[in-house]
Amino acid sequence: MSAFRFWLVVAVVGAGAYVLGARAGRSRYREISTAAKHLWDDPSLRKARSQSRKIVDKAAKKAAKKLGV
Repeated sequence: MSAFRFWLVVAVVGAGAYVLGARAGRSRYREISTAAKHLWDDPSLRKARSQSRKIVDKAAKKAAKKLGV
């Protein structure tokens, strides 16, 4: 099989997979997106994000002080 023919087959298969995946995947994408938003807005996760941000900020200040920045 020539290189041109190979890449033509790859392009056709890729385009077909994209079209079929886009049609079938939109509803599943919305489900996953909604679940991720609910998880992100969970109060316990919000608290953990806040605590980790404080720890990272404290460590960054300490590192900057050691480096003399």
